[in-house]
Amino acid sequence: MSSFQKPDHDELAGTEQPFVAHLMELRDRLLRAVIAVAVCFGALALYPGPGALYDLLAAPLVAHLPTGTTMIATNVIAPFFVPLKITMLAGFMLALPVVLYQAWAFVAPGLYSHEKRLVLPLVVSSTLLFFAGVAFCYFFVFGQVFKFIQSFAPKSITAAPDIEAYLGFVMNMFIAFGAAFEVPVIVVVLARIGIVSVDKLREWRGYFIVVAFIVAAIITPPDIVSQLALAIPMCLLYELGLFAAGYFVRHTKAPDAADTPDQSS
Repeated sequence: MSSFQKPDHDELAGTEQPFVAHLMELRDRLLRAVIAVAVCFGALALYPGPGALYDLLAAPLVAHLPTGTTMIATNVIAPFFVPLKITMLAGFMLALPVVLYQAWAFVAPGLYSHEKRLVLPLVVSSTLLFFAGVAFCYFFVFGQVFKFIQSFAPKSITAAPDIEAYLGFVMNMFIAFGAAFEVPVIVVVLARIGIVSVDKLREWRGYFIVVAFIVAAIITPPDIVSQLALAIPMCLLYELGLFAAGYFVRHTKAPDAADTPDQSS
């Protein structure tokens, strides 16, 4: 019986240790990411502070409210929790490069060299594109949307938005525009892993334009300004993705034999 039990024990011993080691490394990477978010949150809580961050986030709306009108809180604890949530959101975004680096460092040892040449630029570009989408939404879209909405408000209505509702609106818009600006990354990944060719993606350009306007109509407020502000950049970023996909497909191909795993071992 011992001769039959020993191979099972050896097989388990050969697989258990790498699995445990991977779990420990994953734990360490997650811990570092959490610490980075916590440090950024603490720094922002000290300066400029949750109140100042909320005022900064609310500035595009407050600028278009009638003179003397302020936002309201219908929940007793909202004046405390809403600025705190905004600080947590800002801390996560500030620590996002560290979080994505930890994810990259965890998967990098299992990648071939040609795959590493693709992943690292995609991690960096996806981070920058997400920030670009959020910045575009805050500095351009919010001002135009709030101006457009206030221009249609009857004179008999005094707008006094609730701060929790405003926070939900802002987060939805940030996620929508941040995700929409990831279109080039999605196009590059689809072309590079061979799901769709670059030529086929060019043929689908017209379909994507229709889809972009449908998506913009669904996830943005029911006004033409925000819909155009989301759909048009998506179409332009699709063209950027086609250009980038052609470049990455040419320069990140696997070598014929240099990077193939050794089957003899």
